[in-house]
Amino acid sequence: MFKDKIAVITGGSHGIGLAAAQEFIKAGANVAVMDLNPCSESFALFYQGDIANEGDLNIFASKVIHRFGKVDYLINNACISRGGILSGCSYDDFLYVQRIGLAAPYLLTKLFLPHFNPNGAVVNISSTRAYQSQPDTESYSAAKGGITALTHALAVSLAGIVRVNCISPGWISTTADEFCLADNVQHPSRRVGMPSDIANMVLYLCSEKADFINGENIIIDGGMSKQMIYHNDHSWKLEA
Repeated sequence: MFKDKIAVITGGSHGIGLAAAQEFIKAGANVAVMDLNPCSESFALFYQGDIANEGDLNIFASKVIHRFGKVDYLINNACISRGGILSGCSYDDFLYVQRIGLAAPYLLTKLFLPHFNPNGAVVNISSTRAYQSQPDTESYSAAKGGITALTHALAVSLAGIVRVNCISPGWISTTADEFCLADNVQHPSRRVGMPSDIANMVLYLCSEKADFINGENIIIDGGMSKQMIYHNDHSWKLEA
């Protein structure tokens, strides 16, 4: 299904981005990755640059088009956090996170717009943090709320050109950590998520099987955000 297709992924040197890149490669696609961090994985094209920097984004897009001519899939995955209002996240820190998590997806979609093949797809990686928060997470939560809204706006603007969808992961382990029973059972699926859980949906949304899915946000969190928890319920106690 993905043989010789061109998949572009930001933040592809680790975590969800790397898992998606590996799945595309296994399915026969050519993968172009941009990340600030180096990566030992072998991609068809890798550009090490700052996703918050407009110049780097332009260079990366130019390299992709020069190498492949066209693009089939754009996966806007990269984002970071610089804390929030309680930890001294500055104005510049806040804007830096928005440039990575929101402005870069917009610009890359715009840069690749004349070059999408028919049946192309954009998949944005948001987060359940767009809907629920822990204290001091404003920079990240704002970026994820923004990209969720950007998704449906782009889907409407680009109707007939490229499909645009969004995935909101919950707790996804990107390390080899082991989790205690409580970590797992607070999820109705009884485990913490893995990058492959998200990568599988990325490939599905890019496939022709998903050609009637457009402008959607799909939450993948093992049911965690659906479970109501009250103080003193099921032995759970709030520590004020």
